[in-house]
Amino acid sequence: MEFGRFRFRFNRRDFRERVEAAAVQVGFVGAGTLDDPELDELVELVASGELAATGPLAAHIEEHRATLLGFDDDLVQWLRKLVFRGAWLDQQIKEDLVEPVFTDERGFTYRCSVTSDPIEEMADLPDWSAVGYRTER
Repeated sequence: MEFGRFRFRFNRRDFRERVEAAAVQVGFVGAGTLDDPELDELVELVASGELAATGPLAAHIEEHRATLLGFDDDLVQWLRKLVFRGAWLDQQIKEDLVEPVFTDERGFTYRCSVTSDPIEEMADLPDWSAVGYRTER
């Protein structure tokens, strides 16, 4: 997949996990609330940018299309940003260019291994919990 000027290859499982984690991060779904067909729908939406499925998640997204899709910084773009940022950070850590730092107060933060400068956090994340998808479990 390509996003902006970055290109990453993902295996299916890794991409699914990253998409689900990104959707949780922006409040669109709760952690562990999607079943496999629903997650497949979300993964397809993020991968292709199109809503081809007809399941309950697709119907929910279609119902809230005006809020979720169709503008520059929509749900798909934010999920892609978060997926690719995570992949970029992982690659930078692997190459010893970025160092993860854990504190109880903030969780993981990151800094440049060469200069010790902090890596900027993502801008304020949108919160789509008001139109989030909830499944009954």
